[in-house]
Amino acid sequence: ILIVVSVCTTSGAWNWLIDPETQKVSFFISFWNHTLFTIRCITLISLFFAGIHRIVVAPSITAARGQTVLAGYNMSRDDTEKLILKPRPHVQG
Repeated sequence: ILIVVSVCTTSGAWNWLIDPETQKVSFFISFWNHTLFTIRCITLISLFFAGIHRIVVAPSITAARGQTVLAGYNMSRDDTEKLILKPRPHVQG
């Protein structure tokens, strides 16, 4: 959802910027003339206030923290999420 709304907002911004009427009218009237761009901007801002960016980033944070915990036990994960046991380090006494 975030990618689609971002791409739509970017394309709307391009159309808004290249429109010659944008330079001739006031800021709010230019938004009124480009209602789709205005709606997309409001939607994008609403999604960020709703926390969609945290939902997108959360899995990578969870995976990184999991790797850190597993490293303390000499373990790792492969691409299929199976545990890999690493050899124990030799302790010299």
